[in-house]
Amino acid sequence: MDEPLDQPPPLAPIRRIAAYGICRDSDDNVLLVRASATTGTPGAWSLPGGAVAHGENPQDTVVREIAAETGLSVAVDDLQDVRADLRALPDRSLAIHTDRLIYRVRRRGGALTDRVGQPTDLCRWVSLADAETMSLRPFTAAALGLPPAAIDRQPDEAPEVPSFHAVPGPDGLHRTQRFAAYAVARDADDRVLLTRVADGYPGAGRWHLPGGGTDFGEAPGPALLRELHEETGQDGRLVRLLGVASHRDAASLGPEGYPIDWHGVRAFYLVEIGAPTEPTVHDVGGSTGEARWFTPAEITALDPVADLTEVTAEALAANGSMARRRSTRSRRPRTARTHHTR
Repeated sequence: MDEPLDQPPPLAPIRRIAAYGICRDSDDNVLLVRASATTGTPGAWSLPGGAVAHGENPQDTVVREIAAETGLSVAVDDLQDVRADLRALPDRSLAIHTDRLIYRVRRRGGALTDRVGQPTDLCRWVSLADAETMSLRPFTAAALGLPPAAIDRQPDEAPEVPSFHAVPGPDGLHRTQRFAAYAVARDADDRVLLTRVADGYPGAGRWHLPGGGTDFGEAPGPALLRELHEETGQDGRLVRLLGVASHRDAASLGPEGYPIDWHGVRAFYLVEIGAPTEPTVHDVGGSTGEARWFTPAEITALDPVADLTEVTAEALAANGSMARRRSTRSRRPRTARTHHTR
């Protein structure tokens, strides 16, 4: 009888949010950094950037990381893309899901400086023609419009990970950092679809964008369309990325029953609903208590502080769906409880 083959240990899941910058010089060369021997992909080149610290705005992340990795000071111009990928590091028994925010940035000053003994060890200005011949991380090739590289190993099977997981932080308070995708969903009559936050969740009673946290191994676009159908019964088409919001509530209270230091990074997209129907909440018992269509006049009448979650007010303003209010109530400080609906 043959002896059973030894099975490799399951890969431990790690999830992270990271921000990167596309920086070009006057000759249209792009700034790239090389992964050192201490990393899981030694010798691979990528856009400069790195992990978003808990509570940190991703725009601050990309400025901080580029300065650390290259010695250059940059300013953020705009958001180019949001991507997600999954890779396996079998020698470390890890499966890593990374949500990546790609910004266009411009140089303000500083001098290009290599560093030693860090995750990246070289930084260079590279022409796109030369970059195409280099060993690029897949997300970098995609961001630069170059042919896809195959240097990241994919796990044979994605680990199962709870959709929400909080762990004790350095101060003992539970904390979580979560990436989510939301829709500014509109129909041909320019109505906007909103959901009301259910009781027991942060922001209860306020109107919120349909969407939610993405699953481990899931890209933001498919995740958003899945959540849209679960929460409202509508099927939509992604039109374009509108922006990213970063909010922190240092002591969020939800159904867990204890305070959580919550950091949410949320991408919001314009979504077209071609065949709108009466909204139906399929995910009964979750954070969505109600869904309904709002006319442009009804949207304008909503108070961005009292009636909407913060990410919703930001997204609607970014899409031009809310008229700017000149009343004093629009300038009141936002309370923490409006920040974090899951």
